[in-house]
Amino acid sequence: MPEDFNTQRALFGGSITSTFPIRFQDVSTIRQVPDHQEVFVDPARDESLIFELIDLKANVPDEGSASWFLQDLANEQDAEGTMVLEQSGVFQADGLQYRNTPAVVTTATGQMGISKGRQGREAQNIVKVYLANLRLKEVGTDVLITAYEPMLINPLSESASTVGAGMAVPAAQYGCMPMAEVFKLAVSSFKVNDWSLFGAVA
Repeated sequence: MPEDFNTQRALFGGSITSTFPIRFQDVSTIRQVPDHQEVFVDPARDESLIFELIDLKANVPDEGSASWFLQDLANEQDAEGTMVLEQSGVFQADGLQYRNTPAVVTTATGQMGISKGRQGREAQNIVKVYLANLRLKEVGTDVLITAYEPMLINPLSESASTVGAGMAVPAAQYGCMPMAEVFKLAVSSFKVNDWSLFGAVA
């Protein structure tokens, strides 16, 4: 395991916790983040990890829900060349349950061309995206945990000035935990400490 110091982070005022490397900085200390999101970024590697709480999309079936959200994300970001590389089956998270009903979890991994901020398509980076959908049906919430790992940085992208253009250097070469492992850790350690965050009555 590469040297990368992991620590438990308090999310949404401590109502939720998740563990991931300390190199990921809380973006809310720099800019405003919507209340339903927690965003963390490692500026040195242009990698990011986002936790999002949204109303349960009851019309989206559990099977393949992460892939559905991945495609939705691609549309939202005006991404090009989106490919779903792999998707999991549906499994239950027995450690994450409300009133004895465990969360239903699916994951998907994709690749897409995304521009930073307001930059145009000519500045798109090729990014690998890991997405987990934790369905908390008893409290009517879809949790999305999304990790972004740049694969190829466009010379025109604003990212090029900080991480350099071209193929991204593998995390292990920097002594960092690979993004796939960061994602797995963040998802597996995700814990709800206070269900009243969702308006639930204990």
